[in-house]
Amino acid sequence: MLDHNREEIDHVESIDCVLQHVGNTKAAAEAIAEGAKAAGAQVTIKEGSAAQSDDLLKCDAVALGSYDAFSYMGGGLKDFFDRAFYPTQGQVTDKPYAAFLTHGGGGKAIQSIESVAQSFKLKKTADAVLVKGKPEGKALADLRTLGAKIAAAAGK
Repeated sequence: MLDHNREEIDHVESIDCVLQHVGNTKAAAEAIAEGAKAAGAQVTIKEGSAAQSDDLLKCDAVALGSYDAFSYMGGGLKDFFDRAFYPTQGQVTDKPYAAFLTHGGGGKAIQSIESVAQSFKLKKTADAVLVKGKPEGKALADLRTLGAKIAAAAGK
């Protein structure tokens, strides 16, 4: 999430759901963070189960990411959405967001992330990045670019 309540962008949080034994989603979040940092933002990465509705309220933009769990977002991110919806309702309208997904071949779970983001009335700032397997090569570059786009959207 990006926070620009001060004169400059000074805080980015990426709410991220990570399987404890699979690091691809975390690696993707870290690449997004690198891109946002290069654009001048500070970054905090949180797993969905650790993120709170207050995190969403205090930021200026958010990257929402998950692994593909049977063509749906992972449980940690879904849990965050469930806990944050009513406490943030009407307070995060048009907040910039972008989504990312790691998967093993399906990639359909991105639809669930973007659908729920629309329910929150978040404003999509860039096309989602889908990463098959480990983030490397073009996928890594795309994730860094996504981070820069999120930082730019928050800095209006």
